[in-house]
Amino acid sequence: MNLTEHYNELYKTSSETISKGKYSIDSEIKKESYSRFGITLLIRPNEEIKTNIQSFMQELKEAEPEQYFYPDSDIHITVMSIISCSEQFTLNQISPNDYIQLICKSMVDVDKITIQLKGVTASPSALMIQGFPTDETLNNLRNKLREDFKNSDLQQSIDSRYTISTAHSTIMRFQEKLHNPEKLIQIADKFRDYDFGEFNVKSLELVYNDWYQRKNNTKVLGEFCLR
Repeated sequence: MNLTEHYNELYKTSSETISKGKYSIDSEIKKESYSRFGITLLIRPNEEIKTNIQSFMQELKEAEPEQYFYPDSDIHITVMSIISCSEQFTLNQISPNDYIQLICKSMVDVDKITIQLKGVTASPSALMIQGFPTDETLNNLRNKLREDFKNSDLQQSIDSRYTISTAHSTIMRFQEKLHNPEKLIQIADKFRDYDFGEFNVKSLELVYNDWYQRKNNTKVLGEFCLR
C-alpha cells in the first residue's frame, strides 16, 4: 500500500466533506462515564515532535476552541489494536502477562523503528498527523503480531474493524458544530506538507485504554524497549 496516496485520497475526500459542512460530530467524547475499553500496542512520539505539533494545534484551537484536542500525554501512533474497544471487554478477562510474552516473541527480530511525521490528513470527524515509517520494520512487526496472535488461544480482535497499515496520529476530534469549516481546512492546508520531524522509537507500550487513549483512563500493562 502506498501511504502517500492513501493519505492524499483521505485528505481530498474528507476536506471536501468538512468544507461542505457534512462532517461527523463525535458525541461520545463528552460523556462523563465511558464504558468502551480495549487493549492496544502503541508508540508515543518524542517531546520534540509533540512540541512541533503544538504550533499546528495552537492555530486550530484559535479557530475552533470548542473541539476536542489531544493533550501531549495522549498523542500516540497505534501499532496494533489487539482487542478493539467495546463495552463487553474488561481487563479481568485476560492475563496481561500472556500478552506481554507473545509480543516479546513477535518483537524478537525488531531492531529499530524510525517514523517521520510529515503533513496533515483528515477523516470526516478528525484531523491527523501523517506518519511514514522509514522502512518495512513496523509493517513486518504488524504481520508477525497478526500471525502469532492468530496461532494463539488469546482473546483478540486484530483487524476486525479494519486492517491497520498507516502510522498516523490523531490530534483533534470534532465534538461540537464547527464555527467555520472552511477556515479549519485552510489551516490544515497550510500544514499539509509541514515536517513535524523524525524520531527513533525508544519503546512500545501495551495499554488498557478507552477509545480516545485518555491518560486518566489508560493503564500501562507492559513496555517493550528497542535497542
